Amino acid sequence: MHGDPVMWIAGIRALYLQALHPRAVRGVLQNSDFRRDAWGRLLRTANFVGTATYGTTEAAERAGARVRKIHDTLRATDPDTGEAYRIDEPELLLWVHCAEIDSYLNVLRRSGFRLTDAEADRYVAEHLQSARLVGLDPGTVPADRAGLAAYFTRTRPELAAGPEAREVYDFLLRPPVHPLLVPARELLWRRVARLAYDALPPFAHQLYGRPAPGPVTVTLRLRAAGALLRRVPAQVRWQLPPKHILRAVARLGPEARPAPHRLGRAHAVPDVPGQSDADRAGTAG
Repeated sequence: MHGDPVMWIAGIRALYLQALHPRAVRGVLQNSDFRRDAWGRLLRTANFVGTATYGTTEAAERAGARVRKIHDTLRATDPDTGEAYRIDEPELLLWVHCAEIDSYLNVLRRSGFRLTDAEADRYVAEHLQSARLVGLDPGTVPADRAGLAAYFTRTRPELAAGPEAREVYDFLLRPPVHPLLVPARELLWRRVARLAYDALPPFAHQLYGRPAPGPVTVTLRLRAAGALLRRVPAQVRWQLPPKHILRAVARLGPEARPAPHRLGRAHAVPDVPGQSDADRAGTAG
């Protein structure tokens, strides 16, 4: 799944969703040069995900230790109350984790990467390891789609589209680029960012106050984007940094090459096109 090019759209969706937790987004904006080093931050996140997915156990443990060490030193301040708090509070780490996993699973399934429900649950469960690496107790982390949906139902009242979330929204639509790349940003990037936003659950659209097409329309667009991106040969796509897949195949041999058919079963479409675990939680809430 993580070798699929649609993961980039999923990652942008995760950023939109993560920004809706006021304490979490303040932790990012108050402790990083997000506005001037957005691409560096995205690549560092991709590097961690790639290391945890394709690296050795030792490399994954080292990456997790680095993340925990950095988070341990960082604090954020609530501008309304003046409260200072740690950015590695379990509730904040859990929100970031669940927003990522829901985004990855939602966008890939809707784009035509077919998984059975049992395989989707297995995917959520496998990420208990990545949750542990960033400092979470795996026993407190959703281990299947039902647990993920219940988590979003519980967390929904804590979410809001405050000034920081709107700053992230505006930034993702118009990230800083070299002047010569502005036309490409307007032509290509904004379409990708808009599609990632449209793929959010309905409650997120309501909080941002910006409408989106219906879920079925968005699913059709994601499938079209997936079909287009998958036409780019994998060996070309995998040359993009940080090249984790190529290094893993070189280390383990050609049989380690990721491909959907290696799941070894008949494909099945999702139960309800256009609906994620966060969608179901928003509807139920």
